[in-house]
Amino acid sequence: MAPQWTVAMACDDAGVGYKNKIKADFEADPRVKAVVDVGSHGSDDKTPYPTRAAAAARKVASGEADRALLICGTGLGVAIAANKIKGIRAVTAHDPFSVERSVKSNNAQVLCMGERVIGIELARKLASDWLDHVFDPESASAKKVDEITALEKDM
Repeated sequence: MAPQWTVAMACDDAGVGYKNKIKADFEADPRVKAVVDVGSHGSDDKTPYPTRAAAAARKVASGEADRALLICGTGLGVAIAANKIKGIRAVTAHDPFSVERSVKSNNAQVLCMGERVIGIELARKLASDWLDHVFDPESASAKKVDEITALEKDM
């Protein structure tokens, strides 16, 4: 059984619709202890996606949140920005297998999606499924994740 998660959420103006719908799903989900919404809160808010993605990723890096879900037009920009925060492994995933493997193989704490790329019902399903995936630190992937983490020493 998956733990109860504190999930940070962020988006830019291109992701507000999906963020708000998935946020409502999370707030009604017993697997989610809390949602920390760092914005944007409306499509008229033009705060750039790197600002929002970094704010959510910092919540994860500091331990304030367990995971983060980020949404922009494609999911690519928020992933790039989130990955600039030390300790963060962010991925863009729009299919069930990639969402699962992002956690189980890569211990990614941040899932990114694009509102202009997939439909809302698939996005909601992927976000829900994501809550069930847990990284096994004893798995064959653990050494690879350790190697990824070691790369940060070069920064």
